[in-house]
Amino acid sequence: MPHYVSPDPFDPYAIEDETGGRGSAKDQASQWRLTWWRFKRHKLAFYSGVLLLAAYVTIAFIEFLAPYNVHTRNVDWIYAPPQAVHLFDDKGFVGPFVYGRTMSLDMDTLKRVYTEEPTQVQKLRFFCGGDGYRFWGLLESNFHLVCPADGGQFFLLGTDRLGRDVLSRILYGARISLTIGLLGVMTSFVLGIVIGGLAGYWGGWFDLIVQRITEVLHSIPSIPLWLALAAIMPPDWSPLVVYLGITFILGLLDWTGLARAVRSKLLALREEDYVLAAQMMGSGSARIIGRHLIPGFMSHLIASATLTIPGMILGETTLSFLGLGLRPPITSWGVLLTEARSVNVIALYPWLLFPVIPVIVIILAFNFLGDGLRDAADPYK
Repeated sequence: MPHYVSPDPFDPYAIEDETGGRGSAKDQASQWRLTWWRFKRHKLAFYSGVLLLAAYVTIAFIEFLAPYNVHTRNVDWIYAPPQAVHLFDDKGFVGPFVYGRTMSLDMDTLKRVYTEEPTQVQKLRFFCGGDGYRFWGLLESNFHLVCPADGGQFFLLGTDRLGRDVLSRILYGARISLTIGLLGVMTSFVLGIVIGGLAGYWGGWFDLIVQRITEVLHSIPSIPLWLALAAIMPPDWSPLVVYLGITFILGLLDWTGLARAVRSKLLALREEDYVLAAQMMGSGSARIIGRHLIPGFMSHLIASATLTIPGMILGETTLSFLGLGLRPPITSWGVLLTEARSVNVIALYPWLLFPVIPVIVIILAFNFLGDGLRDAADPYK
């Protein structure tokens, strides 16, 4: 029987089409897309990422969102407790409002006592004119999301010893406390990748020196080291220089963990065949590390960096709380917590501890996000 040969041109995808195509979408997806799919299944990490994204978008519009300017003092309402927002009064629904208050002095404890007056209904205004401010220090404006009624007050989280609105100061402090973590992690990220990458790729005496440096830095207690480095900054420096100095110090101290992770990865990957091929084609060390080795585990580096940011936020909060970090007029969560260093103050005015709530929430969100990214970046999960 003669052998039949089809005169039709050969189609290289014919067999794959007959067996269901060239593979599923998961088989053809890139590593980044697979990581994203796995990350979305981690609900706690996903919603933590949404919360953090909303927080970082919010800090761009702090002046608009805060009811008062960060430095506005209400001398008639010193240590005023938080006000409750109401929607209904005796007549029914009237919209969001707060009751007016009167202040009296307790002669036994010398504590200010504020009493709500149900007859004084002070409606809240939205998208209104209030305290003036300079948006990002550039544009003059007085436009706010919510304002108190004319002649009224609106202190949702109370006031401090100078009559400043605690909610407004927490919102302004978020801009410093959240960005200091990002700036610090960028510094440690660059140092960790460069130093750890060179140590893992070159090895030898350079790797030995880097390992001894990291061991020395790890053996020093972190808080005393922060205190020593922060204390050397002159007190006459401007707040901006102090802010940059704190950021740089935190970045210098936190690069060692990332450097060790990069070093261990490169020690394993530098023996791969594609690295040898790149060397034989004349590629230098910087190109091999930057173009061939680092991208292979960049998702792991991002997860590690995400877990580093909470430590930097806590570091700034600790230094500022102890009086060796940021100083007024800069406002951060650590600076705000200095108002609550006395037990007597906390017992009388517990709302001064409210700035610790966003610190806890943000740090937990970063930890959940980092855990989710680390699991999503693991190719064996």
